[in-house]
Amino acid sequence: MAKFFGNLHLVLVVGLVLALAIIFAIPANTVPEQAILRWLHLFFGITWIGLLYYFNFVQIPTMPKVPAELKPGVSKFIAPSALFFFRWGAALTVLTGAIIAWRSGYLVEALTLTPGFVLIGIGMWLALIMAFNVWFIIWPNQKKALGIVPAEDAVKAKAATTAMIFSRTNTLLSLPMLYCMVNFNGG
Repeated sequence: MAKFFGNLHLVLVVGLVLALAIIFAIPANTVPEQAILRWLHLFFGITWIGLLYYFNFVQIPTMPKVPAELKPGVSKFIAPSALFFFRWGAALTVLTGAIIAWRSGYLVEALTLTPGFVLIGIGMWLALIMAFNVWFIIWPNQKKALGIVPAEDAVKAKAATTAMIFSRTNTLLSLPMLYCMVNFNGG
């Protein structure tokens, strides 16, 4: 058992096979394409927001307590890996959400905040702002702060602060965004 559960890729493949068996054996209360898209949207969203909360609830508050000789373990190995899944989770969450809205016929109505679609529209706009922050503010600043790209110490410190502020901004925005997403039922 330890060998199986020690192999993340194998665990994910078996989990995917199990999910597909359920998908094909027990039909959802919707079109199969929509069911699969929503499942993927939720998976990518959990990855994205789960890592956002990991950074804000665990890594950022804990780093000042980590002894200096141990910090490279986080900054050189854990953080870059987590940031990879964080930014791609954001991109794939937005992409699958947009496809769901488009295939369900309410993408334009949501983005233009048409009555009846205001709740999901606000949620979508918040998610778009958050994804923008991930890709165009947090990630470029984290690359400097973590030394992935060369930067002087003062630039690294400023970049770390900027990344933290926008990460906390995303944490703030995630609460109303999740409410909007969970409570819209548009088909």
